[in-house]
Amino acid sequence: MEIKTKNPFPDPLRAVIFDMDGLLIDTEKHLVRCWCQAAHEMGFPMEREHALHIRSLAGKYAAPYLQSVLGENFDYAKVRERRKQLVAKALEEEGIESKKGARELLSWLKENGICTAVATATDSERAESYLRAIGVREYIDHLVCATMVENGKPMPDVYLYACKELSLPPKACLALEDSPNGALAAWSAGCAVVMVPDLTPPDEETLSILTGMAESLLDIPDLIRRYSPSSLSGDKR
Repeated sequence: MEIKTKNPFPDPLRAVIFDMDGLLIDTEKHLVRCWCQAAHEMGFPMEREHALHIRSLAGKYAAPYLQSVLGENFDYAKVRERRKQLVAKALEEEGIESKKGARELLSWLKENGICTAVATATDSERAESYLRAIGVREYIDHLVCATMVENGKPMPDVYLYACKELSLPPKACLALEDSPNGALAAWSAGCAVVMVPDLTPPDEETLSILTGMAESLLDIPDLIRRYSPSSLSGDKR
């Protein structure tokens, strides 16, 4: 993993801030498919690339983007409500799956005294439900949702709020993200960002702001051992 100098890997590392959809839980595949289905039901030719573009993107930014590509009469609120219905049905039928290594990593961080938070675009009620469903809520110290801040991702507000809740500066925190919009939010807040790609690899613009990449959450402990040795030494001043 190449370490960039803009937002270097914290040493010592005091906290890890997680995205949720596509990183801790395997829901992005449903979100992308159901966005397209909901839009098509209402006569809008939304394609997979459009749905991928709005991953983790706050509604105030997603709506004008979709209107710019699908027409100014695109009813974001109506399509989004239908998308939520379709996702809920899919999760009811197929269950909520955790991403590889989610529980193992959160448990390891807790054992090693490294604080945790989740910074998600999902509302708090659903986020709480999803995290409990995959059995990891007990490992998370703080849950921060976009509804708690003025601006959602890709703006840094949700990460800045998470750092405030953790009582830590962003430079002491590592953010784990799977989407470009989430990575930009974390980087803009001043956190080091390691991307764990889900549906797509990062583009060149996203690569330029990453501290590094990992194939799965199972790789994160080794990165911490390598790049933040004092995090595990008991010396976290």
